[in-house]
Amino acid sequence: MAPRAVYVHVPFCAARCPYCNFTVVADRGDLVDRYLEAIERELSWLGGPHEVDTLFVGGGTPTQLPPEAMRRLLLAVRRWFRVADGYEWSVEANPLDLTETMADVLAEGGVNRVSLGVQSFDAGKLVTLGRDHRPPQVEQALAIARERFAALAVDLIFGVPGETLATWRDDLAAVVQSGANHVSTYGLTYERGARFWSLRRQGRLTPIDESTELAMYEQAVDALTAAHLAHYEVSNFARAGFRCRHNAVYWNGGEYFAVGPGAARHVAGRRETNHRSTTTYLRRVLAGDSPVAESEQLSPEQRAREALVFGLRQLDGVDAAAFAARTGFTIERLVGAVLPAHVEQGLLAFNGDRLRLTRRGLLVSDSIWPGFL
Repeated sequence: MAPRAVYVHVPFCAARCPYCNFTVVADRGDLVDRYLEAIERELSWLGGPHEVDTLFVGGGTPTQLPPEAMRRLLLAVRRWFRVADGYEWSVEANPLDLTETMADVLAEGGVNRVSLGVQSFDAGKLVTLGRDHRPPQVEQALAIARERFAALAVDLIFGVPGETLATWRDDLAAVVQSGANHVSTYGLTYERGARFWSLRRQGRLTPIDESTELAMYEQAVDALTAAHLAHYEVSNFARAGFRCRHNAVYWNGGEYFAVGPGAARHVAGRRETNHRSTTTYLRRVLAGDSPVAESEQLSPEQRAREALVFGLRQLDGVDAAAFAARTGFTIERLVGAVLPAHVEQGLLAFNGDRLRLTRRGLLVSDSIWPGFL
């Protein structure tokens, strides 16, 4: 059965944020036409249209595309992917770029969900993060999005150098009042290749202490759930009916198409990732060559272990019987050697029917997964 989800990567950004090591190119508007031509060619290699339930256009900053270029991209996607009834089509947007014109292009093209990269409602924190927008532009973008899209998601970052619990509390209060029906909260990470990584190693940037960061995470859980944004995945909260269905495909171990530089797909049990260099991707595709840089056929056990870890990121956890029926592996067979210790430490709860993270486990979940994989 063919995948029923698709991801499209748009690599363009006005500037690279100091915490980012994603597949992006900054201030390279000269590549837009070649990028669109390459996307159209890569899509044509599908051989024919596919019906899908979810689409996600991410980046980078998709809304860095000029409106006419965005219209061309959406038309290309619609040509090769027919949307089923009740579809979800998300596009990531930067507040400064979400003008009325851009929002109209998105809505007219079929987009019904915008994910707004707000990151903070605090001007000082936005400066530290190297963002190009300020609170007035955030409010304007939110107003534009609320008028045009059925679903509005907002991303926030916490654990920023110099940030306090009070600053974060104000961010949470602001997002509750924003009209967002989906909120993602991410602790700031220091990734190799990002400017923050170098500044930290040079001693020019001091991360906040771990106990404060954990307190911020708990603060988010308490504040957002109290505002009826259900905590349904480690970093994600949503009002009833507004969980991100596209991301659920990843978390449930589903398969999906993907196009664009650095895009990763999962089709017929094989994981492939396109070359992360935008210029190399363009050169390969426009020459008629495959852009794939990495490819792996997962074994049944690898797929099962991966599905277990992704499944446990969801607050509902993993149903043991359903998992065994779907993967051919029981939870005990996969992780029976390490599971008792995590249960005894209070990080996981397992009653024989369902395995899930505890509140304490949520705080340190990344330390659990290596033993499961």
